[in-house]
Amino acid sequence: MKGVVLTGIRQVMIADIPVPAIQQPTDVLLKVVRVGICGSDVHYYAQGRIGNQVVQYPYRVGHECSGVVEQIGERVRGVKPGDLVAVDPLVSCGHCEQCRRRRFNTCLNQRFLGCPGQMEGCLCEYIVMPDACCYPVGPELSAEEAALAEPLAVGLYAVRSAVPLRGKKIAILGAGAIGLSVLLTARLDEPAAVYVTDKLDYRLAAARRQGACWAGNPDRIDIVKDLQTQEPMLLDVVFQCCGEQEALDQAVELLKPGGHLMIVGIPEADRVSLAIHSLRRKELTLVNVRRQNECEQATIDLMREGRLQPQFLLTHRFPLEEAARAFDLVDRYQDGVLRAMVEVASP
Repeated sequence: MKGVVLTGIRQVMIADIPVPAIQQPTDVLLKVVRVGICGSDVHYYAQGRIGNQVVQYPYRVGHECSGVVEQIGERVRGVKPGDLVAVDPLVSCGHCEQCRRRRFNTCLNQRFLGCPGQMEGCLCEYIVMPDACCYPVGPELSAEEAALAEPLAVGLYAVRSAVPLRGKKIAILGAGAIGLSVLLTARLDEPAAVYVTDKLDYRLAAARRQGACWAGNPDRIDIVKDLQTQEPMLLDVVFQCCGEQEALDQAVELLKPGGHLMIVGIPEADRVSLAIHSLRRKELTLVNVRRQNECEQATIDLMREGRLQPQFLLTHRFPLEEAARAFDLVDRYQDGVLRAMVEVASP
């Protein structure tokens, strides 16, 4: 089968790789249909690593995908051949101390699609996943929408990990696909106000269209001063969704005493710093958000009900053979890209 592999920094090629086979009775063989290019994929493409997770070339990335069930193991009951499914890229062990606490996203033995040292990614024609990772989406959703379920689930999990947002004043720093997913899911809780920042004006325009009451570019204005003027009592919750040190500093200044800082974005640096005396004096709560946990089905249900409408996120489509163009586009923030998707096969 064909697969997209990284062969070096910003180097991508199409390779012939073996078709995987069902090994366990709970395995599902999937024909991959759509794969979204995530910011973490681009970290591996452009830097070759995220923290201590270092790519050993050649390596296949990709974790946001949908697929059609081709074959199932003898103990699979939740899906059947022909079903279109959204894929949860996390394979947890189910028996470690974290899994017993239902903290599957921090499983001590986890394997994650497209994560170096764990699993090869889904940018290929076929993958095998446990049935627990396969969520039928029904006729209401397209293959593209099913592939968007994973980043939306991250947004939903971030929102659910915060304090209840109804009536709260919040900010989202960074309006990429994850920041916009936080915006979409946060608005379901009816916060009093949602402020959004980003350094790309087209992302700010998207945030405004999706209900942000204010959107500002920190390269153009002093967002802290501006928001402190608008909200002299400051904000209840800030979602840091860009991974930048500058945004962490801004978040601390924007939060009121007793506020919550939700760290969602993945930093490129190995270390970041925080203004400890401001944190201490304000008694701020910091919450690190690790991917998502048990939010995939809820996200699919919200999309099927029409309460989440993420189609605007998908701005670019590429065939498998042109995956390198998709990586380059996202890496360089070109042509107004929000989420680029690789079309591997027809649904």
